[in-house]
Amino acid sequence: MNVLAIETSCDETAAAVIAETGDPAKPWRIGSNIVASQAAIHREWGGVVPELASRQHIRDICGVVERALDEASVTWSDLGAVAVTQGPGLVGSLLVGVAFAKSLAWSLDLPLVPVHHLAGHIESLVLQHGELPLPAAVLVVSGGHTSLYLVAEPGRYQLIARTRDDAAGEAYDKVAKLLGLGYPGGPIIDRLAKTGRDHAYALPMPRMTHADRNAPVPTAPPGLLPPAVERRVDFSFSGLKTAMLRLVREKAAGGALTDQQLADLAASFQKVVVDALLDRTFEAARWLGARSVGISGGVSANSRLRAEAEARGAKIGIPVFVPPLSLSTDNAAMIGAAGLRRLREGITADWNMNAMASLPL
Repeated sequence: MNVLAIETSCDETAAAVIAETGDPAKPWRIGSNIVASQAAIHREWGGVVPELASRQHIRDICGVVERALDEASVTWSDLGAVAVTQGPGLVGSLLVGVAFAKSLAWSLDLPLVPVHHLAGHIESLVLQHGELPLPAAVLVVSGGHTSLYLVAEPGRYQLIARTRDDAAGEAYDKVAKLLGLGYPGGPIIDRLAKTGRDHAYALPMPRMTHADRNAPVPTAPPGLLPPAVERRVDFSFSGLKTAMLRLVREKAAGGALTDQQLADLAASFQKVVVDALLDRTFEAARWLGARSVGISGGVSANSRLRAEAEARGAKIGIPVFVPPLSLSTDNAAMIGAAGLRRLREGITADWNMNAMASLPL
């Protein structure tokens, strides 16, 4: 089975051909994985402009799909299904991919498989490493999402922790803009932090001790985690952004920040973000009896997050899985993997399927 996968949830137009291997331990392989990035377009605005993103998807999608087929050396007749990101994401961007996938599947008389974007990020780990030792605690961390899932069996994702406000990747972008470093902020801060001192500035570590006033019920299902842990494993980054804003204003009051100050600020900020992500992930993994930890999404490309996660895993004897950089940021290969998982479970969509800006997993 070859599946053509399409991903247009934000600012990357992506298409891939994913094939089944017949090996239950490592069920899929990548035939092609093409991504047309819009980073250069949105850089001057300091973030993604939804209208510009949608229009660029329309310009790019035909060429990206054709190249994916060419690189995989397959033709339209070799395809067995079409998978597409249904949501969540920017609805205008999603609509481009959904409309294209629906038209293509209808014209070729192929099954149409709707895929949740975060399921794709989780399955990127399986696409690279094969089936994970289960149960697994999987952190999905990106510009729009910071969520922790329990994967007790293949294809079943149970949300146990979430960010109460901002995603970690969004905090990276905002802090990079505050420091005048450009967009996207994650890779820039990661590079700069390597030359800085991570204890140069004391920044607050967010701690969740009270119920979320907007969603007072704990994120994890009742009884899955001890009451004292249920709220503690949620994430929050808005306070950290505010602390960075005040610190930068204080340090810049006497003039422009020096290169060393910028590096120290980047390193101090990154240390708190990484510690917040890993403290909660490994605490939840311990309480859940997880046999492995996975980290996926765009922020999983962060060098400090990768190194510290592997070090913590080695210290307690639990394997840590991260995707390669090519599968960390948004791509269609992960959508194809999740699509094949759903297709083999008998899940397909009809022609009334629509894009969903917000979609529970």
